Amino acid sequence: MSLLRVSGLGKSFGGVRAVDGISFALAPGELLALIGPNGAGKSTTFNLLNGQLRADAGSILLGERELVGMAPREISRLGVSRTFQIAETFASLSVVENVQMALLSANRQLFSMWRRAADQHRDQALDLLEQVHMRAQADRPCSVLAYGDVKRVELAIALANDPQLLLMDEPTAGMAPGERHELMALTRQLVSQRGTAVLFTEHSMDVVFAYADRMIVLARGRLIAQGKPQDIRENPEVQAVYLGSGKTFGTTVHTPPPASDPL
Repeated sequence: MSLLRVSGLGKSFGGVRAVDGISFALAPGELLALIGPNGAGKSTTFNLLNGQLRADAGSILLGERELVGMAPREISRLGVSRTFQIAETFASLSVVENVQMALLSANRQLFSMWRRAADQHRDQALDLLEQVHMRAQADRPCSVLAYGDVKRVELAIALANDPQLLLMDEPTAGMAPGERHELMALTRQLVSQRGTAVLFTEHSMDVVFAYADRMIVLARGRLIAQGKPQDIRENPEVQAVYLGSGKTFGTTVHTPPPASDPL
């Protein structure tokens, strides 16, 4: 049974069709990779799913709820969380305080005149940090963490919303190969336990093929292939798209990803 069903999704910017009629589904507990060369429409698709952009056409159903037209905060409250290519934390706050802030937001308790924010949801925050192997660093400022550890904190922040759907935009960008695989193995373990559906974009093909249950491939805003990793690896059109951008499948060494994906 599908948790997320996207049908005929479209978005244009002027004369450019950034997303052109794409359709796919995502089941609870599944990791679905969204890949494609720069400008394929990956970031636009993410921004449509979490309400940062409004679709020109199509439908986005989370269960039976239509997400098109909803604001990001409304979508978040339905159980949709997102991580970003560049990790977003409050550098001046401690690790545990960052997660506590996320829990306060998830519980709609951004301010209380009776209790200090630092006193609220601490035990729950520590439990989330335990799950991402960061409890030992709970009271350290985020500003002093290694980048791979910041990514783990960001994952804990995303899980604070108890999401049905987790959108992960380049989750391993800027990380060393070993860190990339540790983070994705941890993500797979946690979402499997929770039954969370995950849609992620990723430039590192070793990560994609190691952890994705299925893959969808975009090129120039259109969905050109979807299926199991082995099917995608052997798809001639996908091979042509990636060979044209200097990428090959099945390797473990990759050049660093670009700073942003314009579409």
